[in-house]
Amino acid sequence: MQSTLISALFAALLLAAGTPAAYAAPTETAPAENAESRDYTAGKKAVARKDWAAAVESFRKAVAAEPDNADAVNMLAYSYRWQGKTDEAFAHYERALKLNPNHRGALHYQGVAFVKTGQVARAQANLTRLESISGKNGEEYRELAKAIAEAR
Repeated sequence: MQSTLISALFAALLLAAGTPAAYAAPTETAPAENAESRDYTAGKKAVARKDWAAAVESFRKAVAAEPDNADAVNMLAYSYRWQGKTDEAFAHYERALKLNPNHRGALHYQGVAFVKTGQVARAQANLTRLESISGKNGEEYRELAKAIAEAR
């Protein structure tokens, strides 16, 4: 109950500060409040603008500063995917999932990358993992299920 209240208050503060509510899939953890988090935040803003080169640059800095931050690694992979750099994207999705095997965002985005590269069976495996983590009602599950269905 208390964590739900804290999350709601945090969301309200972000909205009051004028921070855009959605950039990509929700993150699992927040980066530490320091210079590295400024790079992460800049990357999220670049994603919102669909400025993939700026997003990659910002997330590369964030990952260099916090190499064990699965969120930053995932968002770097996501940005590479949107640049069409699938090899880099897949390498970073794997890295994010080694850091956090249950990272919903990485499973979702990697699954979409699998769909886009014709690897639907691998995307289906990610969907199964997402179902075991958050059920069929989770946003990441629903979005990946839709991408798989559209690919068939």
